[in-house]
Parts: sequence; C-alpha cells; structure tokens
Amino acid sequence: MDFAKFAADLSGFVWGASVASIFKLQVSGWVGYFLDVPLLIVLLFGAHLFLTLRTGFIQRFLPRAIKISFSRQKEGEGDVSQFGALMTALAATIGTGNIVGVAGAVAMGGPGAVLWMWLTGVFGIATKYSEAVLAVKYRVKMPDGSMAGGPMYALERGLGVKWLGVLFAAFTCIAAFGIGNMTQANSIVELLHEHIKPESDAVLRWVAGSVMAVLTAAVVLGGVKSIAKVCGFLVPIMAVGYIIGCVLILIKNASALPGTFADIWHGAWSGQAAVGGFVGATLKQVAQAGIARGLFSNESGLGSAPIVAAAAQTRNPVRQALVSSTATFWDTVVVCAMTGLVIVSSGHWKEGLPKAALTSAAFNDLHTLGPIFLLFGMCFFVFSTILGWGYYGEKAAEYLFGTRSVKPYRILWVLAVLFGSVQPAQAVWDFADAANGLMAIPNLIALICLSGVIAAETKAHRHELTGKD
Repeated sequence: MDFAKFAADLSGFVWGASVASIFKLQVSGWVGYFLDVPLLIVLLFGAHLFLTLRTGFIQRFLPRAIKISFSRQKEGEGDVSQFGALMTALAATIGTGNIVGVAGAVAMGGPGAVLWMWLTGVFGIATKYSEAVLAVKYRVKMPDGSMAGGPMYALERGLGVKWLGVLFAAFTCIAAFGIGNMTQANSIVELLHEHIKPESDAVLRWVAGSVMAVLTAAVVLGGVKSIAKVCGFLVPIMAVGYIIGCVLILIKNASALPGTFADIWHGAWSGQAAVGGFVGATLKQVAQAGIARGLFSNESGLGSAPIVAAAAQTRNPVRQALVSSTATFWDTVVVCAMTGLVIVSSGHWKEGLPKAALTSAAFNDLHTLGPIFLLFGMCFFVFSTILGWGYYGEKAAEYLFGTRSVKPYRILWVLAVLFGSVQPAQAVWDFADAANGLMAIPNLIALICLSGVIAAETKAHRHELTGKD
C-alpha cells in the first residue's frame, strides 16, 4: 500500500473533497445533488442505512432500549453500570452541536437542514447500536482489572488488522481535542461574549477558560468512575432543563409552528429561496448542512461512544448495545429537533445571523428566561462533553502507549480547555470537523467488515430485543 497516497486521500475526504472531484465525475440534477457532497458524509450516512438493514431495523426496539437503559444494577463484568456508561456517552454527545451546531446548520442550509439532521439521528441509531455490539464483544480486561474496548480492539481482535486499530486510536487522541474539548470551550466563550459584551474579549476568554479548566481537572483526574458519577448527576438535569426551556419558547411561538413545520419539510426537498438576510440554499447545501451537523452532534459512526460502552457492567453485547443506541435518539431525534424548531420558529434565521448570534436571538425571544435556559444548557452541555471525551481520549492513548500515558494525557486535556477558549472560533471548528473524519474511516471499515458479527450477535441474543428470556 502507498501510505503517502492513503494519507493524502484521507486528507482530501476530510477537507471536503467531493465524489465528483475525486472520481472526475460530471453529474447533474438529482444525482448530482447527492454525489457532489463531501465523501465522508456519503460514507457515514450510507453506513447508517446499511446497518439499519443489517440489524433488521433495530430502531423498532427503541421502547425496549429506553426501558432497560435506566437500570443501575450490575449485570456482568465492567467498571460502571449500564446507566453510568449511557450517561457518560450522552455527556460526551450532547454538547455545542445540539445548540450552536443546529444553528449553524440552519444558518447555512435553511430550515430544511433540520429534517436532514433528524433523519441522520433516526438512522444513526443502528450505527450506534452496531458500534456497541463490537465494543463489548471484543473488549479486554486490563492488568488493573478495568475494561477497555472500542473500534481499535474490534479492528485488532475482530479483523486482525492491528495497524488500523493503531490508526484509529491515534486519530481519536487528536480528534478528542477538537470535537470534545476546544470546540466546546470555545462555544461557551462565544456565547458569553454575545450576552455579556465585555470591554475586553481577551480577558473574558482567559477568565472563562481558566474556570472551565479548573472544573475539568477536578473531575477527569479521578478517572472513569468519577466521570460517570458526575455525568450521571448532570446529564438528566441539563437535558430536562434545556428541553423545558425549548418547550416554553415553542409555546410562545405556537402560532408560527404550522409554518415552521412547512418550511422544514419543503426546504428539505427543494432547497430554500433567499428571504430577508438569508441568501438561500440549494438542495445539496441543505442536505449537506443538516447531515454534517447531525453527524457532528450524535457522533454515530465516529467510533467514540463504544469506548465507554465497553466499560459497562453488562451480561452480553446486545443488551449494552440497546442501551447505547438510545444516546443517538435523545441527542438528535429529541434535543437537536427541539433546538431546530426553536430557531426556525423564531424567524431570526432570515436575518443572516452567524450561528452563535442566531442561537442567542432565538432564545432572547423569551426575554429573561430564554437567555437563562440557553446559558444553563450551554454551560452544562459543554462541561459534560469535555468530561466524556476526556475518557475517550485517554483510553485511546492507553491503547497506544499503555497506562503510563493516562495521567500526562489528562493534564494535557485540562490545558487544551484553556487553549481552545482563546482561539478564533472558525479555526477550532475546522480542526474538529477534519479530525472527526480521520476517526470515522477506520471505524467504518470495522463496522462494514464485521457487520456479519453484529447480525449474528443480534440473532443470538434476540431475547434481549423482545424482553422474553
């Protein structure tokens, strides 16, 4: 294999090279709309559809999955309960993508992007389920008694391709600093800037970044049990509180909701004409904006969530996979959808506002309460995401360099929170999107090549799906 060419191709995928440009295709019409988008998006969404079919449409067992996800009982070997693993995964997943990311999708693609984001969540449930099946099946017990798993172990032990496992772990170590750290810290600073409007932007960034870094250090230095405990407390409170805020705004905007649903539906299939300060978007732009932000938000296909799923105290892979799959449902199908409805119903997307300002404007319509709910949601979402992704990154570092690398990685993680707070927003988000793509490629290889194992495990433990032992 020509590794230089392989690396160059990956960079092309990540930085937005399209199928048309890669393969020199000249396409037009409907085919062109769906081919002339970044190849990584095509691969991820295609994996969602493929795994939905391979698992027999696992989404239909969602009620069962939600029911067992609240179990805190120890049902097998592992470091944390199934509920603790789910809360840690949700903590890492529910972050700026659910608020600022949704606003960015609407700002770039119009209301129709919300439907594409929602569909990404619906089909992404199957991918999240599949990732967890492999994580539990191929997990290993470390010398200290803790469990370790994720795509790197599935690639090594399932496919027998250790170099791809090493590649995934290396990419995860890097990507964690983008999607799970610097974008989170940067987004809260941007939002604070919108509300406080300080005389010195630099002072705000350094102060806010320092506070977040200290709080992060207080938790992540305690390891996965400390992280799971804090996330188990924070996630239900932050999610319910944020949803209540969204519901109150939607009640206020009730008269605009019929038009909101119409704009979302028609915009998803026909693009969005220019209106107000919004320049308009083609169907390709609408789909790309919605799917890309949906993938960033729920992380299905990136390979991150199965790292903590492997630590769950569960009796078989399918049971934990069901629990893990609910994370995508809550993240995208519920929370992202609520944010999208709030932003579109507010009408501010027509003013051509950037994502942070658009989010603030939509929540400011509720006067005093709106900004409070937004700041409450963002602060908790950001902090919990930083905690969850800190665990993902350290487990990847542990795979590469052994347990001796964990403490240095945690220290570097805390420092990155401060670094991300003081950087320009666009640079941080560009880095995150690129790093996400690097993670996804090896993980998708594992999912597709081991899809037969996923199907076999699902069949072998079908009683978990039906609830009939």
